[in-house]
This record gives sequence, structure tokens and C-alpha cells, in this order.
Amino acid sequence: MKGKGPGSGVKGQAKKSIDERAKNVKLLILDVDGVMTDGSIILDNEGNEFKRFHVRDGHGIKMLKKAGIMTAIITGRSSKVVDIRAKELGIEDVYQKVFKKTAVYEELLKKYNCSDENVAFMGDDIVDVGLLKRAGLSSVPADADEDTKKYANLVMKKNGGRGAVREFTDLILKASGHWEKVSKEYLD
Repeated sequence: MKGKGPGSGVKGQAKKSIDERAKNVKLLILDVDGVMTDGSIILDNEGNEFKRFHVRDGHGIKMLKKAGIMTAIITGRSSKVVDIRAKELGIEDVYQKVFKKTAVYEELLKKYNCSDENVAFMGDDIVDVGLLKRAGLSSVPADADEDTKKYANLVMKKNGGRGAVREFTDLILKASGHWEKVSKEYLD
């Protein structure tokens, strides 16, 4: 992942390293289109919507859950497919058709008794800038909107819907010391 450099000034927080930021994460919030998917929206002749999710991204979310880190979705579009995928992954907090994402963000902070420094967020476009600026640890996929990238602490190596979420969840798990615990069952 390409970091903008620890303490890049995006948040106004003292020069904290990425690992220091990741250690504080209690809640990961994700956008959907362009983050959990490649951003494509496929419609058939009957108006059915199709999205493609990456299985490793989903597994990264499940490993976060095993580590006690909560996950939530805040997305501007509304799709039954998102509800189905969230249910598969055990994501209970799903907010769709949200234009002003900071209002929902505030609700989640209260619900989980978190501050900005306890939140990781991944978005990919201008509608996500408010949360990229607020979250203690923020990232965008490699193929995110160019103007949006400057607001993130990290630019992942992988594209949206192609492993960027997993790259981010692995970073959080390793920096927070949870990696050994959650990966042990697979390595034995």
C-alpha cells in the first residue's frame, strides 16, 4: 500500500504512524461501490442489479469480527444485493441511500462509544471525503478517484472489489496484535 506518509496533515492529528492509528481501531466503516465492489453496476432487462464482491475481502471482514472489531456499511446507493452480502458477513449496521454520510457516522460513534481515532474508513470518491477526513485511519483503493486520494492516510495497492478491503483488514489486524489469534486456526 502506498501511504501518503504518517501524519500527512490530512486529519490535523499529530504525526501518528499508520500502525499507531491501526492499533486504536474498534470500528471499520466501508463504502460499497468502488470499495467492496469494482464499482460496476450491472442491470439486466428486468432491472435486477448485480454486483461482484471479492471473497477474500469478505473473509477479512469476518476475521475482524473474530478479533472483536465491528464493521459497518455506509453507501449512497440502495441495493438488495448489499443487504444479502452484509448478512453473509455478519455486518449488522448497513446504511443505504445515504447522501450525508457524516450524520450516520455520528450515530455509529455513539452506538459503539467510539471517537474518531477508533474508526477506520475506506471510501473511493468525493462523497466519502468527509469520513476520510474524520476517521483516525482512512484508506482508498488504488483505483479511487484521484482527487479523493489526497484525503486518505493510505492508498491500497489493490483495486476496489479486487482485494483492497482485505489489504486494509490485514493491516488493521496485524498492527492491533490480533493477527496471530485470528490466523492461528488456519495455520494449525
